[in-house]
Amino acid sequence: MIAFCTLISLRGAERIVRGTVRTNEGQAMQGVLVTDGRNFALTDKKGRYTLNTSDEERFVYLTTPSGYEPADRNSVPLFWLPQSPERKVYDFTLEKKKQDDTRHGFVAMADPQIYARKEFSLFEQAAESIARTVSQYDIPFHGVCCGDVTSFDHTFYSTYNEIVARTGLKFYSTIGNHDMTLYGRSFETSTREWEEVFGPTYYSFNVGKAHYVVLNDNFYIGRDYFYIGYLDERQLDWLEQDLKHVTPESLVFVIFHIPSTLSEQDRSQFSYSTISNIMTNSRSLYKMLEPYNAHIITGHMHTSDNEQISDRLFEHNIPGLCGAWWQGVLCTDGTPRGYSVFEVDGNRVNWFYQPTDFPADYQMEVYYGEQYPQYKGRIVADVWAYDPTWRVEVCFDGGEPQPMERFTGYDPAAQKMYADPSKLDHPYVSPTPSDHFFRAAVPEGCRRAEVRCTDGFGRRYTRTLEL
Repeated sequence: MIAFCTLISLRGAERIVRGTVRTNEGQAMQGVLVTDGRNFALTDKKGRYTLNTSDEERFVYLTTPSGYEPADRNSVPLFWLPQSPERKVYDFTLEKKKQDDTRHGFVAMADPQIYARKEFSLFEQAAESIARTVSQYDIPFHGVCCGDVTSFDHTFYSTYNEIVARTGLKFYSTIGNHDMTLYGRSFETSTREWEEVFGPTYYSFNVGKAHYVVLNDNFYIGRDYFYIGYLDERQLDWLEQDLKHVTPESLVFVIFHIPSTLSEQDRSQFSYSTISNIMTNSRSLYKMLEPYNAHIITGHMHTSDNEQISDRLFEHNIPGLCGAWWQGVLCTDGTPRGYSVFEVDGNRVNWFYQPTDFPADYQMEVYYGEQYPQYKGRIVADVWAYDPTWRVEVCFDGGEPQPMERFTGYDPAAQKMYADPSKLDHPYVSPTPSDHFFRAAVPEGCRRAEVRCTDGFGRRYTRTLEL
């Protein structure tokens, strides 16, 4: 006797949807990439597309082409439409930008992490800082947020978006671990509340000659609030197809929440102790990005870290916009709370870190060991935006500059600010060590020290201490 079984598809009922992509003036747009998160289609010369999809797919959405942008709702770009089984037609309208976007900029922020409504007033100040910074430019700008929009209360999304809209920028955001819908039984249940407001959790768009990709590497493991850093096969397959439409050597920015790496050591040796702090399968991502001039932009740690992964791959781990969970103006490693500003010109990019509470030229703090016993006999500089292209030197009494030694240490100002957890809203806040510190022994009888930092783009910052 032969037993027969029915194969049940996990993809849901398959169907075909159609639509058009046009400008706000009614012109058909050819060659626009349309996806449901799994399948792809391109619009024809009349702006029409036909897309194979299924009940499992939650959205139909676009890879917005250069020179155009979607409408927005309180800063959230509306390049997406939610799917429903009854709907067969999904039409999109894009607006032509007023300026050429080959030269453009963007603001990258991470971890606003609003815990209580009283913190919105501080977040408003950060939004005002972003608006002031962008107002100094005459090129198109957009924003990216690397996740953890709120701490847990997702009803805050609407207020958050209203404040972000005051920057005048469209913000392309990625989900963070605190943005997950918790206590479901699987990863697939963890994105629902995010999607209702922000749309797909992975997508791409183009600005000028640059291609931007947003991914979700918060892999909820179906237990309480626990997660690991991990890119599932669905996203990897989608990204592989997406990048087929990007010319090799192009500038590519990849934005997600949990860093792919925080050190050369974690890239060479796996550890179970770090699976919630770094992406566990990052090598697959690195392999896909090899043909491109790629930059990964992440958050999650609330501290500052920059990693040169290869000659063509750089990761910017952005400090927390909230600093130490809105408990002070510093992050726990001494970095001032703030955001990064990127300036893009064709395939070239430069960047700098902008503190929200200090001027743009505040790029380091310098400590004299006689005032801080742990650094006795030394000049110590905390250079929070440091990366391997920077040069950090010191001159004593007007003499020749000499390189300073990099080491891992604690920032004295952060130690003082977060010394007593009982005075903070969150008792888990405490100073953390970092490797963006530099030191030099002070010669006997020295009266004056000048620390000079030069970034990879030739910008110099100096601090002078009378000893």
